[in-house]
Amino acid sequence: MKYAWIEANRDSYSVTLMCQLLGVSRSGLHAARVRPASARAQTDAQLTEEIRRRQHKHRGRYGRRRMRRELSTALGRPVNEKRVGRLMREHDLQSRKCRRFRVVTTDSKHGHARWPQRAGARLHRHGAEPEVARGSDPRLRGGRLYVPTAEGWLRLALFLDLFSRKLEGVDE
Repeated sequence: MKYAWIEANRDSYSVTLMCQLLGVSRSGLHAARVRPASARAQTDAQLTEEIRRRQHKHRGRYGRRRMRRELSTALGRPVNEKRVGRLMREHDLQSRKCRRFRVVTTDSKHGHARWPQRAGARLHRHGAEPEVARGSDPRLRGGRLYVPTAEGWLRLALFLDLFSRKLEGVDE
């Protein structure tokens, strides 16, 4: 684009001045004159189609680094990583981050039987009660564990007596 503008305005302005202002080298301008204008566009189109195929194959998860390696091995020649990144950006082929798997453990709107809530309940104990001066409370503490099964997630709730350290209740 810059080289084409310089060529169009070469009669009006100095080539050296235009190259300095646009930040291109004179040798690059001369090289652009000799190479065909459509050669780069043609290879870019071929690379873009190859990137599309590879992105479809890998379900859009490859970024420019992995895509460059994939293209280099597929084409049998080195491909610049910045060029691959530019083409992916221009054609909206960037990698898509997949969302992390998140376990949804609570489904209150189901039609299944509900289990009673026992967290914080007092159970009948055999043996000595804890001393109040020690600060112990004869309550239960519970925890939930979700286990994946073939039929779905299974909730397992365990209740531990804080005084005797025994497993007092199990809720499935």
